[in-house]
Amino acid sequence: MKIANSYESAALTDLEPVGQEPPPHRPRWGLAIVLLLVVIAIVALVVLGGVLPKLKARQQLREATDQLAVPTVGVIHLKPSTAEQEVVLPANIQPYTSAPVFARTNGYLKNWYFDIGAHVKKGELLAEIETPEVDAQLRQAQADLATAQANLHLSEVTAARYQDLLKSDSVSKQDTDNAVSDLAAKRTTLQSAEANVKRLQDLQSFEKIYAPFDGVITARNTDIGQLINSGSGGQPAALFQIAAVGVLRVYVSVPQIYSAACRRGMKVDLTLPQFPGKRFQGTLVRTANAIDQASRTLLVEVDVNNPSGELLSGAYAEAHFNLPPYSSRTLLIPVPALIFRSEGPQVATVDDGHHAVLKDIRIGRDFGTQMEVLSGLTDQDVVIVNPPDSITNGEEVRPVDGALTGGGPQ
Repeated sequence: MKIANSYESAALTDLEPVGQEPPPHRPRWGLAIVLLLVVIAIVALVVLGGVLPKLKARQQLREATDQLAVPTVGVIHLKPSTAEQEVVLPANIQPYTSAPVFARTNGYLKNWYFDIGAHVKKGELLAEIETPEVDAQLRQAQADLATAQANLHLSEVTAARYQDLLKSDSVSKQDTDNAVSDLAAKRTTLQSAEANVKRLQDLQSFEKIYAPFDGVITARNTDIGQLINSGSGGQPAALFQIAAVGVLRVYVSVPQIYSAACRRGMKVDLTLPQFPGKRFQGTLVRTANAIDQASRTLLVEVDVNNPSGELLSGAYAEAHFNLPPYSSRTLLIPVPALIFRSEGPQVATVDDGHHAVLKDIRIGRDFGTQMEVLSGLTDQDVVIVNPPDSITNGEEVRPVDGALTGGGPQ
């Protein structure tokens, strides 16, 4: 009985109730959607992981490029200079007096007594010339003078005698006048003979050549036995060249911009390459008072004492002028800061907003590495030392303190 009941219970359990629908079958869509979302998230992470760094790097590159596009410039702060400025100019040393010594008579050089480099005093005998023709002419002239003197003496006696006889009417008036006129002619002939003798004596005295002043023989252009020509028969040649070197003249061509500062009595130092570290002081004694139109310079003369003869005439030297500034607020800028364009000389400055401002300036004196600015800048301006060639007004710049300084000696 228990077994039969068990089967009945199982049969009843397996039988579905009549009139009821079976429960619907649930599909697995939820799991697929979850998996899809996970895949999309993974792909997005992968994509973002590769793209975002590139975008960030690109942004950083853009920012760095923008920063590099702003030029970095060195700047200086100008300072006024009230000290004297030294201007160095080339100079030529010349003797205070220099003269060639020529012969004044024709002949042959008999002897010379001083060679180049010899120091001579005024009036010392330099050379002797043999003049046989002049000597012969002088002897002839002296003979003619003696004849004229004899003729004059005879005419004097004759004229006196005729004048005495005329008082007693022993001779005619005409004969007396002839005798007196002959006396006057003989006197004129004597004067001519004396002048000729004096001329030849002077020529004979030119046989001896003397030094015209104290100095140094810088050239000797003759030798014993050489034919000497005084110039009457051809182009004369100087026998000696003599120079006075106790005081030297130093000529300097000063540019027009500095000419107004050159005054008589100012001290000028000289340096020479053969005397390194040594300076010779001179005094500016005169100027040409005119600007050379070819070079636009003022020629000045500086005298330097040279008692020992240490300085040589004809040497090259450098003249150091200590020139005062144009005003008490003179500004100096380094030469690399200058901009030369069609508008004229300019200087690039930096304003408070780090933008370039081009200013027109007027240049004064040139001191080599620095230039004097007469107008256009103040000591408050910040000047760009080496501005780019393409710099323009309003261009943004990145200023950095430069190594150069704008001020001169204080």
